[in-house]
Amino acid sequence: MYKMTLENIKEFLVKNPGYQKWGDVRIALKLNADLELVKQAKLEVKNVAQIDEVSGPNILVLDIETAPLMSYTWGIWDQNISLDQIESDFFILCWSGKMLNTGKTYKGIINPMDVADEDDSFIIKELWKLLENSDIVIGHNFKKFDKKKINARFIENGLGPVSPYKVIDTLEVARRNFSFSSNKLEALARKFNIESKHETGFNLWKQCMKGDRESLIKMSLYCDHDVEITEQVFKKLLPWIKDLNLGLYNINDEVKCPTCGSNKLKESGFHYNSISKYQAYRCEECGHISRDRNSVLTRDENKKIIVSVK
Repeated sequence: MYKMTLENIKEFLVKNPGYQKWGDVRIALKLNADLELVKQAKLEVKNVAQIDEVSGPNILVLDIETAPLMSYTWGIWDQNISLDQIESDFFILCWSGKMLNTGKTYKGIINPMDVADEDDSFIIKELWKLLENSDIVIGHNFKKFDKKKINARFIENGLGPVSPYKVIDTLEVARRNFSFSSNKLEALARKFNIESKHETGFNLWKQCMKGDRESLIKMSLYCDHDVEITEQVFKKLLPWIKDLNLGLYNINDEVKCPTCGSNKLKESGFHYNSISKYQAYRCEECGHISRDRNSVLTRDENKKIIVSVK
């Protein structure tokens, strides 16, 4: 009879990280534990969210994959589904994240044995820790989908809101600045000659809902790849992002590019509004255009400017 539960094994591996390098069989013998539980425990604690301290902001690229709702219907087109028709609500199957300033990756995959109970509590708590330590979060359609889905799982798992973080939604950036035929992540990746999304189908979700371990791992890899694509799309869109200012997170005597934090700025003409004139700069790293906060005009010069009555 095995003595160790999954939670016991995870707790042991977190407290004794050196054992995570051991082979699965060796750990199972050491702990008198079931081999399958050891494999799952190693998978879940491998990327427990332990954030490295950095001088600048923690910038996280994040993506989640959710379980579908399952319900009873009498048709396949334009259905109105009532609450009592829903057999199973959504929960998070896996999530993947990457800190751009450190290059470190994080992930969470639901335990196959917890799928039937829709119990994503362990990976949700780890995601809470990751977001609690993030200053800026980047995602595609993150504001309308990922963030709200994550918050729903937080409150359902008894967790409060995390500390405020800035969201850069690459879908919003694309819609605001361009007129592409499609703003889907895969479409943008193709436009920018980035490796496209991994092919998958609904059958993968069906297998995940059965608690199939290999399918859950495949889903996690799919999520990992979406994070990599989102990072590259973000970097391509970076010069066009106007609501980000990295200088706020690490103020010193250096003037920095608001979007990428580089100090390689070159004077690039002037920016004018209706009442003043400012020195403009072009970043030699990312190409973003920025300007000084203070006008180049003297007080006497500024007094000579009149404006239209609105």
